[in-house]
Amino acid sequence: MPDFAEPLARLIQEFKRLPGVGAKSAQRFAFHVLRNSRDDAAHLAQALLDVKDNLVICANCNNIADSELCSYCRDDRRDPALICIVEEPHNIVPIEGTRQFHGLYHVLHGAISPLRGIGPDQLRLKNLLDRLQSGEVKEVIIATNPTVEGEATAMYISRLLKPLEIKITRIAMGIPVGSDLEFADEVTMTKSLENRREI
Repeated sequence: MPDFAEPLARLIQEFKRLPGVGAKSAQRFAFHVLRNSRDDAAHLAQALLDVKDNLVICANCNNIADSELCSYCRDDRRDPALICIVEEPHNIVPIEGTRQFHGLYHVLHGAISPLRGIGPDQLRLKNLLDRLQSGEVKEVIIATNPTVEGEATAMYISRLLKPLEIKITRIAMGIPVGSDLEFADEVTMTKSLENRREI
């Protein structure tokens, strides 16, 4: 790696820590920041700090929010009888991209993975069970990723919820096994939602 001045080298190292950013991309980002005004750098720095300081977890569904409830839970046009369970907040984006789902979400913040020491107790399931006790929910769609961990999580949740006598469905596998929902295109995601099956 070329010998950069220490502040620039440190910025490059920080950008390289981002997922999917290699050495060349990190250098381009750093030189872009260097070329722009101090105000632009301050806006970027403030946006980064605001994400850490001003975002919270939704008290209802565990999505990222800027107040007690996220925008989906605050939206009275959404159907509270339908809950879609996803692993991470970014998994909501492709589902919303289909414009076909009008229910609410529940974010687990992970998937069962014994190899990484993540069991059911590490997932955010307690408030899901609390939500289902109201009797308002008619269907739960399990939209965990089509990976070994996602499948194990889906099976665990389906067994956990069976006694509640709520319809439980799993998104269809139009999404390639081993992939992640964030990489699914809108058509594939639409088909997966349309062809979900009861488990």
